[in-house]
Amino acid sequence: MDYKKAGVDIEAGDAAVERIKKLARSTFRPEVLQEIGGFGGLFAPDLKRISNPVLVAACDGVGTKLKVAFSTNRHDTIGIDCVAMCVNDLLVQGAEPLFFLDYLAVGKLVPGRIEEIVKGVAAGCKQAGCALLGGETAEMPGFYPPGEYDLAGFAVGMADRDKIIDGSAIREGDSIIGLAASGLHSNGFSLVRKVLLEDADLKLADFQAALGESLADELLKPTTIYVRPVLNLLQQCRVNGMAHITGGGLIGNLPRIMPGGLSAAIEKGSWPVPPIFQLIADQGSINVNEMFRVFNMGIGYVLVVPDAEALTVIDHFAGYGQKAYQIGKVTSGDGRVTFK
Repeated sequence: MDYKKAGVDIEAGDAAVERIKKLARSTFRPEVLQEIGGFGGLFAPDLKRISNPVLVAACDGVGTKLKVAFSTNRHDTIGIDCVAMCVNDLLVQGAEPLFFLDYLAVGKLVPGRIEEIVKGVAAGCKQAGCALLGGETAEMPGFYPPGEYDLAGFAVGMADRDKIIDGSAIREGDSIIGLAASGLHSNGFSLVRKVLLEDADLKLADFQAALGESLADELLKPTTIYVRPVLNLLQQCRVNGMAHITGGGLIGNLPRIMPGGLSAAIEKGSWPVPPIFQLIADQGSINVNEMFRVFNMGIGYVLVVPDAEALTVIDHFAGYGQKAYQIGKVTSGDGRVTFK
């Protein structure tokens, strides 16, 4: 008896690490002090460029969207989702993502598949401008069904304490700007899978006329990473609050940044809702309120800005190819989101 016969292949693990090193190296920033493979990643932040630096940290996973990756045997973009869910959260406070760590647990370690997954992680890090500083790849025989794995991420960023955005500057009359999502992003997939794949028995490989592509292509669209255009906007315009629209949708996430006595009044129809949401609602007979409570409905990130800055902000994002819409206003109220 040896470790390999028990289900853990040390040689395969070493081979996977060698593949990962090349991918991680492609994301490195000047502050990274060593290759991955040590017991801890070393990162020397340039503290001189920020007068009062504060570290901001976030962690998240991909959720049951992973089940779609397993079913289609497509693993090259799921890592982008993992990075996006973390760095977009850091961005809400006005923080620049510095580095990212991943945790990948598998039942059986296949170096080629590990490389494919981490390719997505590296691609996400490049989009966000952060370094893939290290992580953990754990082979856990008997813990996951064959072909399945779990993926989680941890990101650290830095903000100027004097410029942290926490929503406290939001005022009545401010405009709410919504940035378009690529689709479902990484939320609500337990409901999506129940409605579309189980109850309606739709096939992932089948072309869906309403979507203009296969269901798999639609569901696996990676979460949009908003870091670069938003950080650049913060250098030019006043932003009073921001929210990453993840689980809970606009209804659950906007109240997290609203000061007491204020509410968000959202105007339905002020942005195009991608057809995937209508397909889910129709197939599952899901009411509109539940759809807005679970999904982003086409808005992946929100900025609250002075009304006079709204058009300037929208034009800014257009320069990055990022669609932005004025979707509502801040009103007096009890913190809840209302629709009109």
